[in-house]
Amino acid sequence: MAILGTSAGDLCRRDVSVASRSMTLDEAARLMRGDHVGCLVVVEQGPGGRLVAGLLTDRDIVTTVVATGTPAGSLRVGDVMTDDVVCVRDNASPADILATMQNRHVRRLPVVGPQQNLLGIVTADDLLQWLATELARLARAVGEQVKVEAIVRP
Repeated sequence: MAILGTSAGDLCRRDVSVASRSMTLDEAARLMRGDHVGCLVVVEQGPGGRLVAGLLTDRDIVTTVVATGTPAGSLRVGDVMTDDVVCVRDNASPADILATMQNRHVRRLPVVGPQQNLLGIVTADDLLQWLATELARLARAVGEQVKVEAIVRP
């Protein structure tokens, strides 16, 4: 991916693990484990497709349920999820994604289209991987410049 023109739509993972508000917390935890993810996007059906209603993270489960000794079997995703979820549009730049993560103190952002329908999820790990790739490209360019210089001006 080139740095210019890269967007949240390019960076996000399209295969998103989702849950409903009514799913039991036990089911949600098993889904997280089975999908090897640290969060589920809670969705509702809307006219444009799946709409983001919340986010349930492994940290939500630990701090709200496990640490307080609350029996998980008695809770639903809707009882524990974060419902004040910030999303980014699919055309958001990496700088916009990073600024949103910093300003809202989050590591994961659902990516939505023009009708606010869920398209994917972008994480801090995705940004780090993208940035590492871009830095490696820059390092190769610098290295090539040195080689050209040695040939042109021996």
